[in-house]
Amino acid sequence: MIENFDMSLVDWSRAQFALTAMYHWIFVPLTLGLAFIIAIMETIYVKTGNPEWKKITKFWMTLFGINFAIGVATGIILEFEFGTNWSNYSWFVGDIFGAPLAVEGIMAFFMESTFIAVMFFGWNKVSKKFHLISTWLVAVGSNLSALWILVANGWMQNPVGMKFNPDTARNEMVNFWDVLFSPTAVNKFLHTISSAYTLAAIFVIGVSAWYLLKKLNVPFAKKSIVVAAVFGLITSLFTVMTGDNSAREIVRNQPMKFAAMEGLYDGSKGAGLVAFGIMSSTSENGNDNMKDFNFKLEIPNLLSYMAYMDGDAFVPGVNDVINGFTDNDGVVHPSVTTKIEMGRKAIHALKTYKQAQKDKDANLAQTSLDELNENFKYFGYGYFDDPYNTVPPISITFYSFHIMVGLGMWFLLLFTLALLFVYKESIVSNKWFLRAAIWSIPLAYVASQSGWIVAEMGRQPWVIQDLMPTLTAVSNIDTTSVQITFFLFLTVFTGLLIAEIKIMLKQIKLGPNHGGH
Repeated sequence: MIENFDMSLVDWSRAQFALTAMYHWIFVPLTLGLAFIIAIMETIYVKTGNPEWKKITKFWMTLFGINFAIGVATGIILEFEFGTNWSNYSWFVGDIFGAPLAVEGIMAFFMESTFIAVMFFGWNKVSKKFHLISTWLVAVGSNLSALWILVANGWMQNPVGMKFNPDTARNEMVNFWDVLFSPTAVNKFLHTISSAYTLAAIFVIGVSAWYLLKKLNVPFAKKSIVVAAVFGLITSLFTVMTGDNSAREIVRNQPMKFAAMEGLYDGSKGAGLVAFGIMSSTSENGNDNMKDFNFKLEIPNLLSYMAYMDGDAFVPGVNDVINGFTDNDGVVHPSVTTKIEMGRKAIHALKTYKQAQKDKDANLAQTSLDELNENFKYFGYGYFDDPYNTVPPISITFYSFHIMVGLGMWFLLLFTLALLFVYKESIVSNKWFLRAAIWSIPLAYVASQSGWIVAEMGRQPWVIQDLMPTLTAVSNIDTTSVQITFFLFLTVFTGLLIAEIKIMLKQIKLGPNHGGH
């Protein structure tokens, strides 16, 4: 059934959304983490009364403001694209997906926009405590924005708390709390924001390291590094924990994605973890998404333990998901061929139900409805012919996942070394560390983008897991219009990014003595 779709429209729509999302995510993590670092610094200022901490707070607040403004611009465009490029998706799940986005706009965004004015312009106009409260509320508000957006994304990965209405062909929310507190959504939120905190901490340490290399504003830089390193060490440890929990959720709810993350084709008991691997340029089973390893370094039994806390547990691979398997809880997962058959039955039953309603044939309508409900779980599979079309691009998912994890381990070491060198009063003399800290800033962004590549590329071909393939979610619009807007957005976003970097660098060169003005 895939050949009925304009795949060039699908590909360009995906490319445009990916472009917007990835540019948006350049700005968001720094906002999420830097807001809390600023709040901590201002708390120290209010507690101690030391004007040096006020100067430190205002400097980092200036960089936060520059980043925040551009992040808002890209985020607004991203939400509009759901209506312009993905109208079928918006129709199918708008009753569910729209709710958390509406709450984000009504509650979190207004909280941010109200108190950010006090945070920036309220110095010496409101009391110290009220200004501090405003700063904390901006931090909380920005993270609440992330909560509702990630709840919506988590629902796409694991749709719960809803019921399909055959009369409107829409999914409707039946339990808001199931959607909000879905383990997938909770783990996604916690892992995403903690990784954003880590990125912000690295940004502060890296900029401060530049000052130390130049022997400028040394007391300011040391104080900033201490706050950022403590904050970063705690949050990076939390990132590891939440990432571990997320992986265990993925292996249960999205076993194909998990197999792609680990480059696992044939599952086994006591599965080994590929710590490092280089994939072949040739494909397996004639599917370009499936490429085996030319070389890999594997740690025995570790993947089973990480996935199920049992070194002998069975971990399904790509071929197991395709052919069907029984998991460690005894649950039988049917083959993709069976799911395709069930999906086609569900699609046919929906069409028959609609026609029976028009013909006022109550018996046929009820029979069709029963068949639809019985097979709806795999509704989206009915749009595929080849089971291997449900395999995500394994190479990019595998590499992105391992880059993210590897850099995460480096960041843990970076924070530890930063605190150690500050404690020993040798951080200024360790120039190799200062240079490494500066280069860690772009690496933090690489890790952050890699995480989203894993999350979104790893779940392909689904826009809603098992229910809606990406190819059916696009709007029926001219491909040329998508191509034109893609390049327009590319130009505008690149211009915004260049402008932000230039403004940031200028402000950093001016230093804390001119910050906040």
